[in-house]
Amino acid sequence: MVKMNLLQAINNALDIAMAENDRVICFGEDVGSFGGVFRATSHLQERYGRERCFNTPLVEQGIIGFANGLAAQGSVPVAEIQFADYIFPAFDQIVNESAKFRYRSGNLFNVGGLTIRTPYGGGIAGGLYHSQSPEAYFAHTPGLKIVVPRNPHQAKGLLLAAIRDPNPVIFFEPKRIYRASVGLVPEEDYQLPLGVAEVVREGSDITLLAWGAQMEMVEKAAEMAEHQGVSCELIDLRTIAPWDVETVAASVKKTGRLLITHEAPLTGGFAGEIAATIQQHCFLHLESPIARVTGLDTPYPLAHEKEYLPDHLKVFEALMASVHF
Repeated sequence: MVKMNLLQAINNALDIAMAENDRVICFGEDVGSFGGVFRATSHLQERYGRERCFNTPLVEQGIIGFANGLAAQGSVPVAEIQFADYIFPAFDQIVNESAKFRYRSGNLFNVGGLTIRTPYGGGIAGGLYHSQSPEAYFAHTPGLKIVVPRNPHQAKGLLLAAIRDPNPVIFFEPKRIYRASVGLVPEEDYQLPLGVAEVVREGSDITLLAWGAQMEMVEKAAEMAEHQGVSCELIDLRTIAPWDVETVAASVKKTGRLLITHEAPLTGGFAGEIAATIQQHCFLHLESPIARVTGLDTPYPLAHEKEYLPDHLKVFEALMASVHF
């Protein structure tokens, strides 16, 4: 086991994948020259050459179009979109090409080897164009898998699984904790399952569900709640699509309550999909309405970022209201 931050774990996963399979290719804006804006791909060009780790023009639609073509011919592209906010110029390539390639050909050809890495979320004073959480847009698209890690151990295992998965995967990386999240990570190659949530802590009074950087918020809120005699069960969803209905439903049937938190705005956020599904599965077990603690229905603000972000205090207030409903 080696101590790594989340960025180092991602770099380590890419290194392992590229060493194991010479078809794995990393590219994006500034990816090759100095390891990208966050240095996630540092030293990979030195190790594997310019043919397998290189810079692209600043054209997101072109990056993903190129990645689709590579994947269709048997390569294993890992394309980086420098910020998740800038994935939208490539939206057509992702939802109309990547997601539908296999379906429209009757599985004669596919782009299943494609992985798209992109840092998402706020907390870095990035303002409205460097802070968004667009996971729900892509969850609406059949044919894509969407993965969000919460810490270095999860990031390495989930990224290796994503690169090797026979389906196109969008891998959202919580940039606020790129360097802040540090933990012990196995040096060897390992994978964590996609589509499977993890019960991080068991409890009896309420289920707290989150993913990515929001896991830190629910953990802090749960510690506060314990001092009030409230037992919280914590679940990291890990994969947004396909999401693990069974694990979440089993937890809610036990606790009778559910709170979901994400940084994306409330309206159309993925918490709404989870809430609708869980009330269908657990209606007779619910002791209070399903709660959502999310970002606001506004463009992401710079000056009022703290007011916008769903922090541990907001989560604590909502979970206590749910318990005392």
